[in-house]
Amino acid sequence: MTVSKPLKEHNKGISTVLAFALLPLSGFATDIYIPSLPTMATTMQVSSLQVQLTLSLFLISYGISQLFIGSVLDSFGRYKLSLICLLVFAGASIVIANTHNIYLIYLMRIIHGFTVGTIIVGKRAFFVDIFEGDKLKHYLSLFSIIWSTGPIVAPFLGGYLQTVFGWESNFYFLAGLALILALLEFIYSGESLSRFSKFSLKNIGNVYLKMIKTPSFSLGIVMLGLAYSMVMIYNMTGPFIIEHHLHFSPVIAGYSSLILGFAWMVGGFIGKATINKPFLKKMIVNLGLQILFVLLMFISIQFISSIYTLIFFAFLIHVTAGYIFNNYFTFCLGRFPKNAGIASGLTGGVTYVIVSFLSYSVISFLPAKDEHNLNFSYLLLAIVSGIVMFIIFKLTRKEELTAA
Repeated sequence: MTVSKPLKEHNKGISTVLAFALLPLSGFATDIYIPSLPTMATTMQVSSLQVQLTLSLFLISYGISQLFIGSVLDSFGRYKLSLICLLVFAGASIVIANTHNIYLIYLMRIIHGFTVGTIIVGKRAFFVDIFEGDKLKHYLSLFSIIWSTGPIVAPFLGGYLQTVFGWESNFYFLAGLALILALLEFIYSGESLSRFSKFSLKNIGNVYLKMIKTPSFSLGIVMLGLAYSMVMIYNMTGPFIIEHHLHFSPVIAGYSSLILGFAWMVGGFIGKATINKPFLKKMIVNLGLQILFVLLMFISIQFISSIYTLIFFAFLIHVTAGYIFNNYFTFCLGRFPKNAGIASGLTGGVTYVIVSFLSYSVISFLPAKDEHNLNFSYLLLAIVSGIVMFIIFKLTRKEELTAA
């Protein structure tokens, strides 16, 4: 296949920086308007659950797109599709900023999910196209750390934009960001894929089946979904708890989300620092700490109803979730280097499908009322994570005994 604009060698450095710059786009697309959720519900005269659905629809379409887009990117290249999707994403953002129709917003958020999914899968695969060995492992371990800049910066910025200009300004910002990145991509980037796979549904299906039937890979994705669900449940309920139950402003809700975004990054840094430690042992220790923090939060909020105790314990829990995500994400993405696009798409796709359904189901059962419901949500996810880790441990021991 002829590549119209291959990546130039002298642009490899800046193209890598641009790829890293695009990784937080999914975080920005979800987190920047988190402080605005209560205001959006009031302005459009819809329920909190209806406006929270804008997050779930994004996550569902973001996840589903990644399930199939990896094979398309492996067959037709990363560059052109990513560039087109940036422009479509910008257009959808402008439409959202100019309507108060919740159903039109739902449609645009679905478009957001599909376009961002294509961009992110392409940029993850970019690193596998260009780098190898220890350098590739180093870059893969940075993914969740770089991604976490979105949850750190976005709600902080969104809280101020909401206060000064209204919730619509969040989506104008997203449109402007996408257009700037599209321009830089057009000038400096190019096609990173050198060997195109033949687009065969049968062969692609066999690759998907092989990956899914690999227990360490598929259960690793389940752990990713459980870890990020903790963050997403806070994102969907935290602003309502802080603004309605604790009576603080959207700016304070934005600061709180910033702090918890930083917690995710801390978990990523600890994951990178312990990258060479025995995998299962460190994951079991981390999960034990997570369950301990959830139980301590449960005890604390029986006596104190405060934003400080809420954020303190949520911070510790999010650090452990970030640690799980960093380790399993690095593991899953490096598991099948010959099919990087498909592995990236399947990992991200299934993860976000799990997150979308699980987080929305949990908040439907435990709505955004107070800290108690948030704590019960954390506890439920931690228990399920413990069960999955136990299964992983048993399967790993069985494989070791069989090999011996």
